[in-house]
Amino acid sequence: MTTPPPDLLIRRLSYGDLPQVIAIERRVFPAPWSLAMFVLELSKPGGISLAASARGRMAAYLICSRYDTVWHLMNVAVDPDQKGGGIGTALLERLIEEAGDGGRDPAPRFTLEVRTSNVGAIRLYERFGFRAAGMRRRYYQDNGEDALIMWRTPATLEGRLDDIPAAGPVPTSP
Repeated sequence: MTTPPPDLLIRRLSYGDLPQVIAIERRVFPAPWSLAMFVLELSKPGGISLAASARGRMAAYLICSRYDTVWHLMNVAVDPDQKGGGIGTALLERLIEEAGDGGRDPAPRFTLEVRTSNVGAIRLYERFGFRAAGMRRRYYQDNGEDALIMWRTPATLEGRLDDIPAAGPVPTSP
């Protein structure tokens, strides 16, 4: 894995960060979230929203909401100028640490959807124990692309899918 920049700072995302978040969002995603969507996610109690800054500027962010006993990783983006520098890895490490309640829950349950074409993100999630467990056909409205449903659970950390609700068929890895 790539080592993140030595000056990397990861902290809670705030409303004041949203102009920079929106700028990154628009550079990264073909169908970016609106400002209202970010405000809504930041207003939810119990979620984890993180910002990563390097070289004195926002480099990445992550939005994760909790639904009962499962964390749903909603949005992760790294500024294209900062990709490949270990920042996404550092954000996921911090998320898992914070979701684990300081070690009380060493294997919190996570789920996410990712474009089937986003091989880099899929590989990153796999390094953290996420495994494909289903597909959402035509999930992305901008181009009708399918989404891979991925889970990170105690079972996936051991290479199994037996604790994932309704695990279904998935295509072979890209």
